Amino acid sequence: MVKAIRVHELGGPEVLKWEDEEIGEPKDGMEAVGMVTAVGPGVTGRMAGDLVAYAGYPMGAYAEDWWSGSLLCQWANALGATVIGTVSTKEKAAQAKEDGCHHVILYKEEDFVALVNEITSGKGVEVVYDSVGKDTFEGSLKCLKLCGHMMSFGSSSGAPDPVPLSSALLVKSLSLTSPNMIHYTSTRDELLQTALEVFTNVAAGVLRVRVNHTYPLSQAAQAHTDLESRKTSGSVVLIPDGS
Repeated sequence: MVKAIRVHELGGPEVLKWEDEEIGEPKDGMEAVGMVTAVGPGVTGRMAGDLVAYAGYPMGAYAEDWWSGSLLCQWANALGATVIGTVSTKEKAAQAKEDGCHHVILYKEEDFVALVNEITSGKGVEVVYDSVGKDTFEGSLKCLKLCGHMMSFGSSSGAPDPVPLSSALLVKSLSLTSPNMIHYTSTRDELLQTALEVFTNVAAGVLRVRVNHTYPLSQAAQAHTDLESRKTSGSVVLIPDGS
């Protein structure tokens, strides 16, 4: 028997239960880190005892609420982009500056559309990366220049309201995507290439991974509550009890 977090019903963090569980046969998973305890027949490239991990979310240049945004802005800065970061708190603003943002906007206190317009001398930005969702989605589109591109990769403030294509996108020939990391690393070669690029940049000091919060696995419900309350920044890590 082992201890595990189990979910028996729909709901919020309160439905995460710390229970005894029989160890069954392993199944496919994702976004994990740990040690390989067993491998099946025909498996190559991995053996019991190997430390393994999946790559997280890196990339390029604008609106986020500070978790993956930390890596995104560091990388964008290293690539030579002028980075404008939007954050929800003054604490996250300080971290955003450390992560290479040239301009930081508190979107709950300031008109970030007007400020982006001022910073770019009325031209708008080439690209927006938005993981906040409802609170910033419409404004993020307004921040784009003609033929600009927006990537929506999260919704920490809730799902965005529907936007009419004609007035929101067609008016400036904008493009909008909502990528899923799994689809970009669906083959072994794609995963290895992505991991190589990420960890090469980590080793070179281009990317600094911030683990600002750790919780025992038994407190997973509290970790999720803090995440939903947006009290965290950087990476949040659950550590198995007794480790």
